[in-house]
Amino acid sequence: MLDALERKILFGFDRPGARTLPLAELVDSSATRGEVEQVVRQLVERGWLRRATAPNTYARTEEGRLQLAGPRDVTIYSRPGCHLCEEAKSQITPLLQEFDARLTEINIDESPDLRARYDYDVPVIFLGARKAAKHRVDLTQFRRQLQAAAE
Repeated sequence: MLDALERKILFGFDRPGARTLPLAELVDSSATRGEVEQVVRQLVERGWLRRATAPNTYARTEEGRLQLAGPRDVTIYSRPGCHLCEEAKSQITPLLQEFDARLTEINIDESPDLRARYDYDVPVIFLGARKAAKHRVDLTQFRRQLQAAAE
């Protein structure tokens, strides 16, 4: 479970154009610079932030983005032209609508890290921060997972 400062730091990267942020922009009146530095170190150790090329600058990783996902936030890692990806999206769309779930599609070919991780496994579907399916979707199981997330 994320504490308030961890959430605030990770959410800071949701601002438009905030792919990387200097440490100074992660500090605000709710915490001291030392507290923020400590939390940033912990987030880097967990793999939720990574150091960017500029000194004292950080980027949120995909794992860090997933930590902020709500229980009915669905992420599908896919690539253009993938017939299994298109099939999975078309299969889960009615369930997403039924459970008022939000879909985020991530093109793995836009990230060397994600391409290395999921190259031969797409589609990979997460529900919140947990992997729900890979390659093909078991719709009965996915429905149960969405139902449990709605409760």
